[in-house]
Amino acid sequence: MMTNINEREQNCRMDYTLYQGRPVVEAGRLDKELRAYDLLDGLGISYVRADHDALPTVEACREVDRLLETEICKNLFLRNAQKTDFYLLLMPGNKKFRTALLSRQIGSARLSFGEPEFMESLLDLTPGSVSVLGLMNDRERKVRLLIDRDILEREYFACHPCINTSSLRFKTKDLTEKILPAVNHDYTLVDLPCED
Repeated sequence: MMTNINEREQNCRMDYTLYQGRPVVEAGRLDKELRAYDLLDGLGISYVRADHDALPTVEACREVDRLLETEICKNLFLRNAQKTDFYLLLMPGNKKFRTALLSRQIGSARLSFGEPEFMESLLDLTPGSVSVLGLMNDRERKVRLLIDRDILEREYFACHPCINTSSLRFKTKDLTEKILPAVNHDYTLVDLPCED
């Protein structure tokens, strides 16, 4: 059910209602979240938003997936063994992250999850809130974006606005044709297997 922004939003951030666009009441929202809305609005991207409790894992996102009528993908922040190369991997929730397979596809040494301090310094993100929109903060282009093929086959894309207490849905083509060029990032297409 689509609702115009109303008084309920001011009083309750966990009502699982879809709102069109950014919040009217911005008090209490983090600067990085507001910058995500600024980016989307500046690019003329239409999006819907759901406000909710913190969703630190893909499993916790299932109820919001149903509300958004699309799946929030896994967003994994990775690094090589030497901690010199960093990656943001977008992949469907039904696929398993297999380090060796991905490493071969991108020609990198063994991959591990990136530490929170790198995530914060490079993307201004914290664990549980990893989002492709964090690339707007990677002005030196130190993070390489990896997107699983299945993500790009979907009509809609869902992600957090750099904080895991809201989720957004917009057209996948807006991600590839507007957002990524605006934040000066290309992507590498990868193909990971579904879980057995």
